[in-house]
Amino acid sequence: MTSARILAVANQKGGTGKTTLSMNLAAGLVNHGRVLLIDADPQGSATQWCRLSAEDKPFPVPVIAVAGHLAHEVERFANDYDFIVIDCPPTLETGVMQAALKVSQTLLIPVLPSPMDLWASLRIAEAIEQAKRHNRPLQPYIVINQLEPRSALSNAMQEALQEFDIPALKSGLRRRAVYRNAAVDGLSVYCMGKRGEMAANEIDDIIQEVL
Repeated sequence: MTSARILAVANQKGGTGKTTLSMNLAAGLVNHGRVLLIDADPQGSATQWCRLSAEDKPFPVPVIAVAGHLAHEVERFANDYDFIVIDCPPTLETGVMQAALKVSQTLLIPVLPSPMDLWASLRIAEAIEQAKRHNRPLQPYIVINQLEPRSALSNAMQEALQEFDIPALKSGLRRRAVYRNAAVDGLSVYCMGKRGEMAANEIDDIIQEVL
């Protein structure tokens, strides 16, 4: 029996902000307990993000790269951490995402605010259904990313969300330069001072809604 709360961040479509959400989510969860981030994406974006950190300002969460046997690694670390965040690969073909869904209690699916992007994410719904046969407590949520300031979701997007059988969080991520700046500096938005305050609030809102 594992003690850590396991949160997977996944979408089989690339470019949706998966690693941005994973890294900042992990940094925000530090306020709630001990956190580990597992980089299960062969592209290694989370690992590279950490490498960009300055020695005197390391990323606040340990990041380990895991290529195979994801369930074994999660089990190995589950008693040492309160939260484990898994940054999944942007594909269903390798089986790594399916493995992550089988061991996670929470799945966050970042999508861009257009119906086309949401429909491109449909295949993950099948993977979720399969995972729930082995992991009934798995709770998936859609997270809208790169929302434009002062713009509501389009009617078409609202209708597409209703067709999807996965709830969307009320909280989402705005399109903010500070998310890109944090990645370039190997930091989280929590380390960006006043510039990162609004972004950190967005991550905190997501954490409150999920926990």
